[in-house]
Amino acid sequence: MFPNSSNLGRPPFPSKHQQQSNFFNVLPINIPPTLLSHQQTVVPPLNFRAAVLSRALLSGNLAATPAVTSTATLQPMTYGNVSPVSTSGALTSFQGRKRHKEQSVSHNVKRQRIDSKNSDTTVVNQAVPLPEERQHSFPGPVSIQSPSFLARGSPALARCVPPLRDTLFPDPTEARLPLAKDELSQQVLDLFQACRQQASDLNSKELCRTELQREIQLIFPQSRLYLVGSSLNGFGTRSSDGDLCLVVKEEPVNQKTEARRILSSVQKLFSTKLSSYIERPQLIRAKVPIVKFRDKVSYVEFDLNVNNVVGIRNTFLLRTYAFIENRVRPLVLVIKKWASFHEINDASRGTLSSYSLVLMVLHYLQTLPEPILPSLQKNYPECFDPTMQLHLVHQAPCTIPPYISKNGSSLGDLLIGFFKYYATEFDWSHQMISVREAKAIPRPDGIEWRNKFICVEEPFDGTNTARAVHEKQKFDMIRGEFAQAWRVLRDKKDLKCILPLRADELKR
Repeated sequence: MFPNSSNLGRPPFPSKHQQQSNFFNVLPINIPPTLLSHQQTVVPPLNFRAAVLSRALLSGNLAATPAVTSTATLQPMTYGNVSPVSTSGALTSFQGRKRHKEQSVSHNVKRQRIDSKNSDTTVVNQAVPLPEERQHSFPGPVSIQSPSFLARGSPALARCVPPLRDTLFPDPTEARLPLAKDELSQQVLDLFQACRQQASDLNSKELCRTELQREIQLIFPQSRLYLVGSSLNGFGTRSSDGDLCLVVKEEPVNQKTEARRILSSVQKLFSTKLSSYIERPQLIRAKVPIVKFRDKVSYVEFDLNVNNVVGIRNTFLLRTYAFIENRVRPLVLVIKKWASFHEINDASRGTLSSYSLVLMVLHYLQTLPEPILPSLQKNYPECFDPTMQLHLVHQAPCTIPPYISKNGSSLGDLLIGFFKYYATEFDWSHQMISVREAKAIPRPDGIEWRNKFICVEEPFDGTNTARAVHEKQKFDMIRGEFAQAWRVLRDKKDLKCILPLRADELKR
């Protein structure tokens, strides 16, 4: 899954002594690069009719796909024991996915995601069990394991971060949730259960990523397409968009020039060849430019960037925080829903991004008198080294044990405390939120921090993730919502008083 069906056995970025002009080193030994034609692909072959059928089944849209003959079978994504180069005569493209016109859906309507049959079991402070160990060999001199089937390592280490799995056949094991000690805590848990991303949602995104990667590699043969952000970091909801990072080379890419040129080519591909399956591709010329589009099969909205590799690294840092303590995910999801309901969770409108909100929650949990979270970058610097090669990043969480905190606060108490901290205690004018340091630190004297209303440090590159909040009116609105939420919850202790969502809104 990260990325699934990619030739992970050959690292996207070879180690220093292996690096040659052939960036991804995908060709077998003794085969010159010139033999790789535009019809050949660097990923294992995938049965697209089967993939489309599986996506329809997962999204409940079987009627939207054309009839599939009885010979078509649903196949799992291939991870190993395959040739690094497909020598088929022609690359199979997006076939048989066009939706009948009478079954089209309004652009403004997101698909109703189906419930997962898996549910969280209430267990306190228990690490997440791993599925049975499954080894896969990969081509090349070194045999490594797929990120979906991580090795157990030292048996003495108790793990809490579940490995990435083959998303078409997810393991039934799920993360454990804390016990609800009061009514407010139970409301938090209920909301989390209703809104959290389901396995079917992730499957749809991953299958779309797999198909898009094959098409994009016809233009950029050495590229890799990564699924990042909330889809993988443990904080996704049913309505979470998909974030994609297209890595075209190891070196940094100029986001103002080169990235825009690459994205223009991708947008053209989406608007022409893939127009029957991808709709509304739009190039957004932001500081980190993206192409926004929607997959017509799953109705999922996607944002695709080029070489913003810090997003790959922080995805797995946040994924580790999400699972080392079982109160983190429910708390983060409820706060994201609250912020969205009160319209302070949209960086494009000058308020807080979801990433900034997650970092704010983690920071609060780190700064309690009895912390609930540590600084992972301080405690495990080798696991979160910002210079680590990308093909190793997914392995970082697999040996980190659960964090056992002496703080027994309930989810309800932590939610009230979060709002109180940012309403009355945090010094917005002089302090910066730092998850890396696990504390509030003085603002730097750089231009990026000067005259900014909210400063949230990005854990890897040190930039300000809350730079979108550049108007005092928006900042005052954000602070006002925090203060109001604290006062109401302190007095009422009822989540509905600050987040009055109906059942149909919860599912969205």
